[in-house]
Amino acid sequence: MNTPSTAQITSVDPNTAIDADLGTPPPASPSESNVTVQDGIPTENPIPAPSDKMITPTAASDQTTFQEDDLIGAAEGVFGKGAQGLGKLIEDILKKQGRPNGYIVGREGGGAFVVGLRYGSGTLNHKVEGQKPVYWTGPSIGFDAGANAGSTFVLVYNLYDSEDIYRRYPSGEGVAYLVGGFNASYLRRGDVVLIPIRVGAGLRLGANVGYMKFSKKQRWLPF
Repeated sequence: MNTPSTAQITSVDPNTAIDADLGTPPPASPSESNVTVQDGIPTENPIPAPSDKMITPTAASDQTTFQEDDLIGAAEGVFGKGAQGLGKLIEDILKKQGRPNGYIVGREGGGAFVVGLRYGSGTLNHKVEGQKPVYWTGPSIGFDAGANAGSTFVLVYNLYDSEDIYRRYPSGEGVAYLVGGFNASYLRRGDVVLIPIRVGAGLRLGANVGYMKFSKKQRWLPF
């Protein structure tokens, strides 16, 4: 009687067999996968690329010069709010000269008999260096006798070192402004330009300053 041989039984995973028949699937294309590998670590949330948009820095002129509204507000503090013609005068000056980096608010008085003297005092407001006291003297030439006093507002251009204000500034040529009850003259020393604005009370104020000499302390001699 023959004894049957022992059967050889091998366990087969049906899923593995089916996958083997199908072969190895091709790798997914980049467009079909949202998995990004960064530094060897797969992630489904790729880090967004930096924006191409650059933040526009504040213009240097905004940091070193005064805005029109600031100047009109300061001038109205000198001559009174809503002073007729003041805003238009400043607007006209800024269109032609640009924005200043300083201004002076103050008062001045003087007397004349054809030729006279003017004395003033006030505060220099510098956009970068802050405030400093200033005093000034200057000749006045006009067509009347007597004395007068009034407020003054001076636009200051190209004053990069506020110490440079303490000098003599001769009158410029060919530049004058007259709007409403205000007039403005033009003085210059080197690159620094001063435009004093005064109330146009009388002829003497319309044709007066030959120069303005600024100092740190009150001086009685104008020369």
